[in-house]
Amino acid sequence: MPFTRYFYYQKGTPGDVEWKRKMKERLTPARDIGVYNAYGKEGWNDEVLVGAKESEPENQVEALLKDAEAEVQEGEQEVKREVLQKPMPRVTEADRVGDTRSLDRRLQRTLYLVVKKGKEGRWWFPNDGLVGKESLHTAAERIIVHAGGVNMNTWVVGNIPLGHFILNYKTSKEDKEKPQGFRGEKFFFMKGRIMAGQANLNDNKLGLTDFQWLAKDEIQKLLIPRDWNAVKNILAER
Repeated sequence: MPFTRYFYYQKGTPGDVEWKRKMKERLTPARDIGVYNAYGKEGWNDEVLVGAKESEPENQVEALLKDAEAEVQEGEQEVKREVLQKPMPRVTEADRVGDTRSLDRRLQRTLYLVVKKGKEGRWWFPNDGLVGKESLHTAAERIIVHAGGVNMNTWVVGNIPLGHFILNYKTSKEDKEKPQGFRGEKFFFMKGRIMAGQANLNDNKLGLTDFQWLAKDEIQKLLIPRDWNAVKNILAER
């Protein structure tokens, strides 16, 4: 059995009076799933059916807004309702035109910055080698600035990488500072947040030619299988 209203509101208090007013108006405690009486013959039927209008997000928003509208009375004047502003839609202009360079898209999903190096280069996350004895955290901050410019207000979260990826070469690559050459690379993935601003590849120091802000499912379509397998368990689903 559900709790009695006196569990939440003491009898005779303003909260109890407001509860009675709203119950008389909407016939149910529910705000967004329609009329429901826990003490009636249909008390068992407390779930929204598949395909019912009450399950639609737009219908729920309208119901919550209507319920939140407060009645305002000034002196002896008539009671009027204070109309609330409707929330902005979750589908933006960038979604409609498919602008993957915009951060104002797919607002319900986490977007990641992916970049392209050279005209025929592959898409990957911003990356560069460590300089001297710098830490992974310091390197991540430097790479973000070198890749996307100084107009992004970013925050690198923590000092521990989310994961790493080892790429072994078929043959060693020669290097002036390392006579024996390089036999592979290690990529460490650091988590960062963008608070404001936008990426700008003008005068970037990493030779990047293009960028996109993509969700996980979009990144899967862009990366080669080897790279996708390295990051698929690191990226957030939402």
